[in-house]
Amino acid sequence: MHKKSRARTRRRRAHWKATPPLLVKCANSACSLPTPPHAACRHCGMYRGRQVLPPA
Repeated sequence: MHKKSRARTRRRRAHWKATPPLLVKCANSACSLPTPPHAACRHCGMYRGRQVLPPA
């Protein structure tokens, strides 16, 4: 087994890009802060129109 050259290793790692986190606007019209999709809003505690967490 041969050692992989630095160029080959770097070429393989060239596609390892970090992607920004996906955020959507909170469905609560009073809040409207960016929130991850399919998750309760950390600020107001709403998820799909229901209060699921205590407000922060």
